[in-house]
Amino acid sequence: MSLLSFPVGQYARNLFQDVLVRVLRTGPIPRHVAFIMDGNRRFAKTNNLELREGHVAGTESLLKLLEVCFRMGINTVTIYAFSIENFNRPKAETDALFELIRNNIVVLGSKDEMAERYGLAIKILGNRDLIPEDILELIVRVEESTKNNKRGRLNICFPYTSRDDIAQAIQKVVTDVFTETKQPPPPKSFGPPSSTSRPAPLHVTEKMLEKAMYTGESPPLDIMIRTSGVTRLSDFMLWQSHQNCTLEFVDTLWPDFGVRELYSLLLKWSYLKSLELRRDDLIQTTKVNNSTKNDYVGNYDEEVSAHAAALTKITSVEKSVVHDDGIVEGICID
Repeated sequence: MSLLSFPVGQYARNLFQDVLVRVLRTGPIPRHVAFIMDGNRRFAKTNNLELREGHVAGTESLLKLLEVCFRMGINTVTIYAFSIENFNRPKAETDALFELIRNNIVVLGSKDEMAERYGLAIKILGNRDLIPEDILELIVRVEESTKNNKRGRLNICFPYTSRDDIAQAIQKVVTDVFTETKQPPPPKSFGPPSSTSRPAPLHVTEKMLEKAMYTGESPPLDIMIRTSGVTRLSDFMLWQSHQNCTLEFVDTLWPDFGVRELYSLLLKWSYLKSLELRRDDLIQTTKVNNSTKNDYVGNYDEEVSAHAAALTKITSVEKSVVHDDGIVEGICID
């Protein structure tokens, strides 16, 4: 390769990304990051492109960001690829989205591609009854070929909504509880089922529901990032977005969302997480010190009481006896 043909720009970008990765790895790294990839259609409209080209640009942005995430050591990335509500869009648009999903599933799962380089298990999360047959066959093939990869995980939510996720989790848990408790099946009559045919409510727990979710095998969600300036979750991972999850809404359209912005959000999370860990350590240290102090004070009080009791027992009590002659004599009685 001649000097003139050397890809200077690509080399500089890779070097820049390497520096960012090294800096971030000095602090806490999130285990699970999710993306709501919003803004492809507005990007196409703003740049006078066909709608399909907007989705293609969004896919290119996704592949770059996935590369960075897994290089940084993030264990799990979950992407909102297709909502069940998207079936209400024009057929031409859904067909274009299906084609992109079809192609990208093949690319991601191919040999020498991302799944193999980073040891990723690829999992499609969503209602499989709604997936076209040819895409479902590809999904099964890719999941099977990557299932033994243990270093990371890529969750592709397609087609997905949180309502569907929660509903199927409840159905699964109730079915499992019926089986485990050997309850009789619901009666076939049209009347309300008897109480004996229902699992006891206490049998259904929060942990059981979490495990039955599509994301049940993934670590807890640390960060959810939504682009395009919209500040809603659009029925995505509502159960998983609890108090320990950081929600980030950025104004940038998804195709324009790049490595620097992602790095900025991850650095912010890492810094705040470091402060949280330090605070927790301080609280724990304070509790230990207070406990030690209380133990010392308690032991001291016990020792004083025991010593006083011993003195009371050992020391003779002096009593006065008055003789007939008026002489007062002190005698000791044990």
